[in-house]
Amino acid sequence: MTTPRKITPLAYREDPLGYFAALRSRPGAVLLDSGRPVAPGGRFDILSSDPLVQLEVDEHGRILGDRKLAGLSPFVAQQALLERLPHDVPESDLPFLGGLIGFWSYDLGRRLEPVGSRAVPAVDLPTSRVGLYDWALILDHQHRQGWLVASDERKAQVEQWLAARPPPLDPFRLTTPFQAEMSRAAYLQRFEAVQRYIHSGDCYQINLAQRFSAAFKGDLWAAYLRLRRATPTPFSGFMAWQDKAILSLSPERFIECRNGQVEARPIKGTRPRGATAEEDRQLADALEASLKDRAENVMIVDLLRNDLGRVCVPGSVRVPKLCGLESYANVHHLVSVVKGELDPDRRPLDLLAAAFPGGSITGAPKVRAMQIIDELEPSQRSVYCGSLGYVDVRGHMDTSIAIRTAVADDGHLHLWGGGGLVADSRGEDEYCETLDKIRHLMAALSE
Repeated sequence: MTTPRKITPLAYREDPLGYFAALRSRPGAVLLDSGRPVAPGGRFDILSSDPLVQLEVDEHGRILGDRKLAGLSPFVAQQALLERLPHDVPESDLPFLGGLIGFWSYDLGRRLEPVGSRAVPAVDLPTSRVGLYDWALILDHQHRQGWLVASDERKAQVEQWLAARPPPLDPFRLTTPFQAEMSRAAYLQRFEAVQRYIHSGDCYQINLAQRFSAAFKGDLWAAYLRLRRATPTPFSGFMAWQDKAILSLSPERFIECRNGQVEARPIKGTRPRGATAEEDRQLADALEASLKDRAENVMIVDLLRNDLGRVCVPGSVRVPKLCGLESYANVHHLVSVVKGELDPDRRPLDLLAAAFPGGSITGAPKVRAMQIIDELEPSQRSVYCGSLGYVDVRGHMDTSIAIRTAVADDGHLHLWGGGGLVADSRGEDEYCETLDKIRHLMAALSE
């Protein structure tokens, strides 16, 4: 009989890289990375491997990995999987004591809303992949403590894995430069199409993205380390399997749910960091003063309030922070905070389904914006603009919006850059913004 999960102290480290280096070749290894000690805002790192079950959702919404769950809808199947894990866990403020960790791609949204599917798949990844994890290594950077959550049997295994010599780190290199899927002219043609839709009343805002791809050789963990050095962010993550991987350096929380309290942190409005302190301050001031960027942000806040209102206690949804400035290694952002109280009859996965995909990367109204995105973008977004995160057995959940995210498949790395377009957007400015958001990622991978 399996013993209950316990929480035991583990040596604290300022970042999770050393611990994950020892685990990264294990089946189902996952890292949810707060970007510490450099990135602001993040508190916890969560690491695990060797899930009890790995569940995938294919492009048709079929459940793969467990025959007993076949035929269920994706979020229902994932909830059923979560309920298999015993809930007898100690009282703790730690965010994760066992449960689901994985990703939900943007294209999973096609299963939830009447979007259609004209765009072709960009990569051969499932639309969702989550594992059921019965142990986790957690670093708490606020209290500078490390913890291992595991049964006695798992604890002995994990200690062996951590004590073993990490696998060698093979060099990483791009073998071709990044190539854009769309030319500048093609992007601007699509920009004009978006403007026609906005002016005809179809939408108030549409997020338009473009994809860049390059061939590579070597170790994708080495690539993630480069990206992390270039742009540490509080909602990062790494997971790799077969010839596929997700390398996410996201600054944006999608939805957190903890003890029934819900928080979303939508980002709309971006400026690059300046070369000097004076230039940096000017760019930040210009962003805070921009009526266009604030309007974009407020539109998405209203959309999220509506999404959260579907599953939150009536009257509980509020906006304690609107268009606040947050600065990261390479960009300034306008960030708002939307909070609510989850209806007691609902679960965190109901919350995720109600708001998925995040409004900050679709536009408003959401369904029409997604239909236009499908019409105009040549290929599907895959994990980009989806979510990475966890749902634990007590009902805690935290997920990111997977922007600033590289997806590896079959020897190629793919990056996307996008932005929200409104009636007074300028095509050349928006085109440059898509590059500004990922230029530093391309440069880090090209070293």
